[in-house]
Amino acid sequence: MSFRDNMRHLRATRNMTQEQLAMLLGVSRQSVSKWEAERAYPEMDKLIRMCALFECTLDELVMGDLTDLPASKAASMPSGKALQDVTGYDQAMRASAWKLSLGVALALVGAAWALLLSSPALVPVDEVRNSASVLVFIGIAVGLGFVLPAALARRAFRRAHPFVDDFYTDEQKDQARAIMSKSLVIGLGLFMVGAAAAVMLQADAWLAGGAFFMLAAGGVFVVVRGCLLGSRCNLKTYNDKSLLVMSEDQVDALDDEALRARARKMRRENSIYGIVLGLSTAVGLVLLFIPALGAQRWFWLAWVIGGILCGVIGGIRSVRGDE
Repeated sequence: MSFRDNMRHLRATRNMTQEQLAMLLGVSRQSVSKWEAERAYPEMDKLIRMCALFECTLDELVMGDLTDLPASKAASMPSGKALQDVTGYDQAMRASAWKLSLGVALALVGAAWALLLSSPALVPVDEVRNSASVLVFIGIAVGLGFVLPAALARRAFRRAHPFVDDFYTDEQKDQARAIMSKSLVIGLGLFMVGAAAAVMLQADAWLAGGAFFMLAAGGVFVVVRGCLLGSRCNLKTYNDKSLLVMSEDQVDALDDEALRARARKMRRENSIYGIVLGLSTAVGLVLLFIPALGAQRWFWLAWVIGGILCGVIGGIRSVRGDE
């Protein structure tokens, strides 16, 4: 019995589509299609993951006969026409959005408490005020305790599942956009309230700064979390970024020629934009730190012009059909 027959049977017993199997294995649907058509063969790491998924040994999968195995209802995918989140993408993105936004906010909260406890009006004890700055570093440390694990988990998920089919409904996408819009409004409102509080408390600079940072922390939490939750539904961007962050070896290992060509095109475009922005930064620093040129006050224009050039390059490529 061939590997192709075993694979087809095991996928059928679990009510699994080619797209779902591809997402679980971290490959494109075209790769699974080629395996089942015997036009390509999976790499060893994919075979091992397939054995774990189908609960069989490597010898059984490659050289055995698994076509007599009965269907496994417990391991089957839910039936229905709607696409399923078989990789746990939504849960992973929600968890990282909560942790990343909380980590950034906690760093600002630490700075807020450091300022508040430095206020003579609130804390008359000199020893406490002098040691309040330690809270800044504590806030940063606690914030990193949330941000770093979340970022690593997000990166690990992308490596395991670089391609995810769009399973979100139009209603879910509308809800995500609504969450993003509300978060931006609420976050901006908190920033404005913080600025107003700082103006009202300007007689005590420490108190004013602490109030602003405390409200800014709330605004940052709401905005970052809302934007991450809203952008999670844009799976085209997620898949494109997966192609962009792949190494050259990973791109070469892709079984789909169209994906390989697309990944290389995106890497070339990203390199062009990086060169333009790098040159803009160099020009801006030269204008800023060489007074003899007499253009210090215009150094920021270098980044503006660099951004415009990137937009022009992108527009030209789009017109030419390179996009």
